Amino acid sequence: MVILGIDPGLATLGWGVVTDRQNKQQLVDYGCILTPADMPFPKRLLAIHTQFSALLQKYTPDEIAFEELFFARNVTTALTVGAARGVCVALSADYTDNVYEYTPMQVKQALTGYGRADKRQIQEMVKLLLSMDTIAKPDDAADALAIALTHAAMGTVRGQFIMK
Repeated sequence: MVILGIDPGLATLGWGVVTDRQNKQQLVDYGCILTPADMPFPKRLLAIHTQFSALLQKYTPDEIAFEELFFARNVTTALTVGAARGVCVALSADYTDNVYEYTPMQVKQALTGYGRADKRQIQEMVKLLLSMDTIAKPDDAADALAIALTHAAMGTVRGQFIMK
């Protein structure tokens, strides 16, 4: 199974692709979709649309997992990131019915066994689980790999995390 993990963002949208065969995950690729702050908002969404579509065509994922958004204060950021996420969710839904989402706490729990693990602990576990020489950079790409690994770890119960 090929899993595409997504860490949503407007300026930096992280993505990570892993395979999961017999409970063994392997790194395929990772990176970020970047849109500059001086680009008009509609053009940024269009750039995300174009690049995300290309990711779907290139890696043909069987399942796609997103990090659920959580914003406590900044409504403007929440709306713009939500729009970028919405573009990717819509493209994913057009591509497959296998679209899932996980909270940051679920990712931390799945990878470290501790729901309050810090970012460095998560990055080290991603590096270890995927036999990487170094931690994935930038952080958004490492987060996307963590989401893909979380999805793989859910095994037979992953159906409860399908996006509704």
